[in-house]
Amino acid sequence: MGFGDTAKKIQTLADKAERTYQKINELRTEVEQTQTTVIDTSERVQRLENEMAEQRAVLDAVASEVGVDLESVSAEAHITDAEAAADSGAGETDGESTSGESGDEPNGG
Repeated sequence: MGFGDTAKKIQTLADKAERTYQKINELRTEVEQTQTTVIDTSERVQRLENEMAEQRAVLDAVASEVGVDLESVSAEAHITDAEAAADSGAGETDGESTSGESGDEPNGG
């Protein structure tokens, strides 16, 4: 009777070990795929950054030729974006949407 219980426990342990081994192999495969994806993504990002730098150089050259100050244009765009973000954030924080009714605007208009 004791040998049967021991054999049953050993079989249970062996089954658990086999499932654990399979799970570890699955996880290993997933980690390898993730590493490959990360490397591919990193290379893609690097290529895009290089392309953006090239495009920026071309844009700078064209803007210089035409007489456009890119820094002021960029600053103006950032200010516009910040104002739009502030306006959309203000409408969400007070629980009401800004519908243009008098009293809704901070300048009283």
